[in-house]
Amino acid sequence: MKNKSNKTLLETGIITAIAASLCCITPVLALVAGTSGLASSFSWMEPFRPYLIVFTVVVLAFVWIQKLKKRPADEIACDCETDEKAPFTQSKIFLGIITLVAIVMMAFPYYSEVFFSTHKKEIVYVKTANVETLSLDMEGMTCPACNFTIQDAAMKLDGVLEANADYKTGIATIRYDISKTSPNEVIQTIEKTHYTVKRKHDQ
Repeated sequence: MKNKSNKTLLETGIITAIAASLCCITPVLALVAGTSGLASSFSWMEPFRPYLIVFTVVVLAFVWIQKLKKRPADEIACDCETDEKAPFTQSKIFLGIITLVAIVMMAFPYYSEVFFSTHKKEIVYVKTANVETLSLDMEGMTCPACNFTIQDAAMKLDGVLEANADYKTGIATIRYDISKTSPNEVIQTIEKTHYTVKRKHDQ
């Protein structure tokens, strides 16, 4: 009965670990699938992330305590009477693997940038008079993966020279060549990722 309970707790812990990072995993999955419109689908979950992480840690800690604590003598004697080997899913190795997977999932926002390519455009000479900067107040950015999604989308647009986004401030800054693109085209390209432009500031 206890093993069944621990298994249920482990499954719950993994689900909450995935849920805690879903808002940051989705932009990467969208990039891999080539469906940038899905990038911000789970950004609404960001406020719940700290609670999900705490819950996952508590669940895993409880299961580890159950696994490591001394077993009663009668329970050990009972095990000796049977030749049945405990399944792998009840072993410390399996619990260790599950714990590692949970840690990797919860830490995802901090290494998500490795999944995004850095756009190196050919060196082009642009008239200084043609270069303008567009500052955008964004909605839906919650982690570094959001930054890279927006930057990736903007840099694919011909005429964009540089793109930077910061989820902490909610601002995306785009430098572009006005002879090749326009603010509206830049905004439309970014909004295809489903991150919303609340306000623009031409500089």
